[in-house]
Amino acid sequence: MTQAREKLKVTTVICANSKYQILGIEMNRQKPKHKGRKPSAKQLLNLNNPEIDWVALATGMGVAAVKVETADALVEALTTALAFDGPYLIEAVLK
Repeated sequence: MTQAREKLKVTTVICANSKYQILGIEMNRQKPKHKGRKPSAKQLLNLNNPEIDWVALATGMGVAAVKVETADALVEALTTALAFDGPYLIEAVLK
């Protein structure tokens, strides 16, 4: 929202893998007794229930946004974003 309000020329790339991967790594480093096998613990690391619609969130705050699923589409989106006069969000879906 700040990016839109201030008309900042910022490109944000969300690497959307539907999970808090860094938290999973940290959880494994802590070596919990359940080792992340409890469904309730694993569910806390997922960002897909409900799935976050990053493009809708961005556009709802006045930021231009696009979702991409291929490397070619990412290159095209980055080219567009860098030429855009204002904030731009790219949701790059990681599979």
